[in-house]
Amino acid sequence: MLAAGSKHQDAQTMGIGKAIAVLTSGGDAQGMNAAVRAVVRVGIYTGAKVYFVHEGYQGLVDGADNIKEASWESVSMMLQLGGTVIGSARCQDFRGREGRLKAACNLVKKGITNLCVIGGDGSLTGADTFRLEWSGLLGDLVKAGRITADEAKKSSYLNIVGLVGSIDNDFCGTDMTIGTDSALHRIMEIVDAITTTAQSHQRTFVLEVMGRHCGYLALVTGLACGADWIFIPESPPEENWEEHLCRRLSETRGRGSRLNIIIVAEGAIDVLGKPITSDLIKDLVVKRLGYDTRVTVLGHVQRGGTPSAFDRILGSRMGVEAVMALLEGTPDTPACVVSLSGNQAVRLPLMECVQVTKEVTQAMNEKKFAEALKLRGRSFENNWKVYRTLAHVKPQSTKSGYNLAVLNVGAPAAGMNAAVRSTVRIGIIQGHRMFAVHDGFEGLAKGQIEEIGWSGVGGWTGQGGSHLGTKRTLPKKYLEEISNNISSYNIHGLIIIGGFEAFTGSLELMEGRCKYEELCIPIVVIPATVSNNVPGSDFSIGADTALNTITVTCDRIKQSAAGTKRRVFIIETMGGYCGYLATMAGFATGADAAYIYEETVNIHDLQLNVEHLTEKMKTTVKRGLILRNEKCNDNYSTDFIFNLYSEEGKGVFDCRKNVLGHMQQGGTPTPFDRNFGTKMGAKAVLWMTGKVKEFSRHGRIFANTPDSACLLGMRKRSLVFQPLVELKEQTDFDHRLPKEQWWLKLRPILKILAKYKIHLDTSEHAHMEHITRKTSPPTNI
Repeated sequence: MLAAGSKHQDAQTMGIGKAIAVLTSGGDAQGMNAAVRAVVRVGIYTGAKVYFVHEGYQGLVDGADNIKEASWESVSMMLQLGGTVIGSARCQDFRGREGRLKAACNLVKKGITNLCVIGGDGSLTGADTFRLEWSGLLGDLVKAGRITADEAKKSSYLNIVGLVGSIDNDFCGTDMTIGTDSALHRIMEIVDAITTTAQSHQRTFVLEVMGRHCGYLALVTGLACGADWIFIPESPPEENWEEHLCRRLSETRGRGSRLNIIIVAEGAIDVLGKPITSDLIKDLVVKRLGYDTRVTVLGHVQRGGTPSAFDRILGSRMGVEAVMALLEGTPDTPACVVSLSGNQAVRLPLMECVQVTKEVTQAMNEKKFAEALKLRGRSFENNWKVYRTLAHVKPQSTKSGYNLAVLNVGAPAAGMNAAVRSTVRIGIIQGHRMFAVHDGFEGLAKGQIEEIGWSGVGGWTGQGGSHLGTKRTLPKKYLEEISNNISSYNIHGLIIIGGFEAFTGSLELMEGRCKYEELCIPIVVIPATVSNNVPGSDFSIGADTALNTITVTCDRIKQSAAGTKRRVFIIETMGGYCGYLATMAGFATGADAAYIYEETVNIHDLQLNVEHLTEKMKTTVKRGLILRNEKCNDNYSTDFIFNLYSEEGKGVFDCRKNVLGHMQQGGTPTPFDRNFGTKMGAKAVLWMTGKVKEFSRHGRIFANTPDSACLLGMRKRSLVFQPLVELKEQTDFDHRLPKEQWWLKLRPILKILAKYKIHLDTSEHAHMEHITRKTSPPTNI
């Protein structure tokens, strides 16, 4: 591997003399425009020429004005637009060799030897076929006199990189495809609206979502809204499912619920391969139960609308990686697809991914459904297991004898309620008595503790804030009272859902163990804070919702200046000393700068930014956006930066400022936060069940080892439990920050996309990996 210094120079010159074409193909997906924008801007940054191919493969075949050189300004104001600005079309011509000959000729004439294809598996398979035939196509074109031998020599090989744009998330090898998160946002908006009317009239709603061959949208929607039943093609219901479904709906009503929600993927089937339609389910429920039942088919509304913050960031990151993969490619490099694993960008051989995707279909056709489920990948399988546990596993008739308490600590964060619901219900399924603690550690000290049952958390998944109540109070001064209440309520384990105070407060409980034996019980912390500043986890529950709130608000603020010439907005975001929200919102909104505590800003930087905006206003783009983390600098306050920009911009642009404040902590949780909270709660309780058994002696719990108090966090590609004492060394307690934060490595890309001439270190870019096949074990699970 080259040293970072030598790589710096490479990044800005590696594209000189090269040309890249970008096209979107197949069905449109929100976030495609973010990917196109990133490919264009990073391509230009490297010195390459970048071309739009309009109307997908049809534009590639037709050539002429369909293949146009892109400029920096030509991708401005694209981020917040749904669909694909450069167009997409189904193309029969490209399926034939004559069509591919025309496409090859058009590329050769413009000197394009690098192609970035954003689409589904059909589009990407077509790209790979094109690449494999390339030398033969050039030979035929030379023979026919359509290109010269010299032109063929200059275009001797074609590099292909794919980005998966598909709302169905049906492509194996990536955790999320571009557009999936936005589709979930559209679905959840409708589910939330339907839930209120269903409760009013005691109705059953059957919602049909997209997913002809893949049940991901139905599965995550079901988890995110606490659906009574989900039908997906990968795992058909068992025989006599009709009786099971009706019993399930009756039990839900019997617990006091006024509604039922059933989610069905459009491709849902039974074990014999017969379609299970939404109308079939409705007729069944009406006939057998007599419930007032309605069907809602969501259709193409799932493809539409503004892309979510996640899809904008995903598209941007994947676009950057695609350019690097293209420009590093050689004739021997296989066509690759850039995908997401956890929070890591990875490159995978395109045809390996296509092959495994086809194997899923083959497994379903052969009715090997357990194998199909595993081939979908670990994330899909884990989602299904959590749903099955919550929806279909009955609570144990024999009680475990253990009592677990759950509490929220710190500031409220959207998704906390989803985590509490999952924690309580999985705990009850495990046979435990579950206790809710109100108002955090303070409530634990004051005895604000009550047993909570299954129905006590009904409908919590989609509700923001914290129903338990949450406070920032730390437990150190209340240790004796807390110990007494743990003893009097006979609590055997604590599940603490919250932010930095949850982490530090749990450390204080551990320190108190030497004095109070009652504190020697297992403790698990689930990070939940909009600031995303808890050590040991790349993501915290609530941060995605806050990020989307900032993104939507910035879109509106920018739109407010649509009829105004030359305006710059200064926006202050939350986050304490952590710059996560400001940085990621910068990606999602196309900010010109994002000031954060972790990256020192000086007067020279501010001057450079003002000059940069002044130059920008001379182009066709007349709007600027500056984000500032609330504690980025004591002296360069939001008012100071606003006044500075206002003064320096006189005669060139005017300024407005906006402090977003506590609106970032409120609102309905996003699908990501609902799903993340649900899975974290479930995993925490299963860990806790193992720990209370491990440390149980003669009916008493005594846990005093480092691994008896852990934090559950997302680290790169998996959820892991880490002892709290080990995380102390990784923490800057003065500034309430982890000492290392993964997203800081994305900061240079943010600046490049805003047209700053800085160095890009490519030494840590993704390398080619191989997809792991997940075949089913010989025994049933």
